[in-house]
Amino acid sequence: MPKKIRYGDYLGAVRHKQRSISYSEVVAHTHVSPRKAQLRAVDVYRLLGPYMGIRFIEQLAAVIPLVAFLLAFQYLVMQHGIGAWESIAVGILMVIIGLMFFMEGVKRGLMPFSENIGHTMPERFPMSAILGVAFTLGLMATFAEPAIGALKMAGSLLNREEVPYLHLLLNQRSDLLVLAVGVGVGLAVVLGMLRFIYGWRLKSVIIMTLVPCLSLTLFLALDPRLEPLLGLAWDTGGITTGPVTVPLVLALGIGVSAATTRADNPLSGFGIVTLASLFPPIAVMLLGLALTLDSDALVIVQQTAQTEPPWYAITPFSDILAALRAILPLTLFLWIVQHWWLKEHVKEGKIIAYGIVVAVLGMALFNIGLSYGLAPLGQAAGSTVPAAFAEFANIEDSPLFPYWVGIAVAFGFAALLGFGATMAEPALSAMAITVQNLTDGAFRKNALTYAVAAGVGIGTALGVLKVIFAIPIVMLLMPAYLVALALTMVSSEEYVNLAWDSAGVTTGPVTVPLVLALGLGLGEAVGASEGFGILAMASVGPIISVLATGLWVRWQIKSSLTLPG
Repeated sequence: MPKKIRYGDYLGAVRHKQRSISYSEVVAHTHVSPRKAQLRAVDVYRLLGPYMGIRFIEQLAAVIPLVAFLLAFQYLVMQHGIGAWESIAVGILMVIIGLMFFMEGVKRGLMPFSENIGHTMPERFPMSAILGVAFTLGLMATFAEPAIGALKMAGSLLNREEVPYLHLLLNQRSDLLVLAVGVGVGLAVVLGMLRFIYGWRLKSVIIMTLVPCLSLTLFLALDPRLEPLLGLAWDTGGITTGPVTVPLVLALGIGVSAATTRADNPLSGFGIVTLASLFPPIAVMLLGLALTLDSDALVIVQQTAQTEPPWYAITPFSDILAALRAILPLTLFLWIVQHWWLKEHVKEGKIIAYGIVVAVLGMALFNIGLSYGLAPLGQAAGSTVPAAFAEFANIEDSPLFPYWVGIAVAFGFAALLGFGATMAEPALSAMAITVQNLTDGAFRKNALTYAVAAGVGIGTALGVLKVIFAIPIVMLLMPAYLVALALTMVSSEEYVNLAWDSAGVTTGPVTVPLVLALGLGLGEAVGASEGFGILAMASVGPIISVLATGLWVRWQIKSSLTLPG
């Protein structure tokens, strides 16, 4: 057994050598191995505390304001408590912890692959290979979006007799629905890559995409069987632009853009997220048309509707399996592209493996928290809103306000919810700082932030009115997108890029499930056939508000340049 080195031996060695000697030299000379470091529990806390604490606080700051607002509205305005608050509180905590792990896992495990592929592939492979990887990445990233799970549980509140095709898509055909959304995102990424490669203007691409999209919307609106699908179809555009798809696709797009060196304005890097929010509605609407050709579709619904488990019949084991199915195929695809195709060595493999494990754990915890925390909270808030203007069995003295005052309360609640949720999105703050720097302060951070938040708030409120008054979604979507299209035509290219991408950063993994659950709960309370469409209106709102703000900024700049002296 090696002897221990005492401090006296160290001093003696220094005197004997008559020169300075390090402790490690003494260890090497006497052939004694240094003792392994032993970490105490307090040492582990001191090392991991700051690392985890910062990330926990980030997610806490994004979740708690929304939860506090909903609770305050319930207790102070609606004078109605929330049942099973203990399980909801635990669910909210699991959402926060799950998002903390998931976001860190994406950053450490998935982003390094996408960044390296984006910078390396354009130099080595033909365009067809680049587009193939882009399509597959967009498709598989959609499956890994944490908010995509909210779609599968949304169908539990639907009446099968009133909206059979919508019920079919969200229950027996939910996997096919997610696949259609993924295909839409994949095609959007391909078009985005082509735009970068050939230097196409986003304004032209938006017009080419929006015209068939709106035409298909009008076509489905004329069919009473398919009209209920429109709210869901347009909502999927907001669901897909989340914390997985956006950074992975942008990393690939930035690499391709840098390789082609085509940039005609400081905001030319924006725009790819826009396409990822327009193509999924097209894909879902086409899927709905395909279902009308399936003569066995409604028979399948009638045979299996009673055997489907309710959305809350969920176990942690099933959530872990769902997280593995979402994360591991995407990771395997990225690894195969880098290791076998690009012949690039995977650097820092242990850190990447740690990121993948943390991402899977985070997604599983988030899904559990979504089922027991966010969804019941949003549904409870939405189901009590009608008591502000109509009789509600569970709330005494309802309606709480005169009819139109109650409608105004519901409108204000939705507007504040959308505004507050947007202001809490960390991606919006980062985007606003980037825009301010790229425009040399012409488009200030606060101007963009408030423009986006105001657009989301007004859009959310209009979506709530759509559910309350059973307004066909096409009556709101068509005018809104026609206004956005008109503003696009008269706006400069850089502000078009910015405005259409701003809708993507407002729909995070917390906002989407809350708004979906709120809309469905509200729809059930007022007797609406479905409660979709709020997210769709919350997405088009910031496009209009940012384009209008951009025109105002451009007018101010032009006015300052024409002043005398």
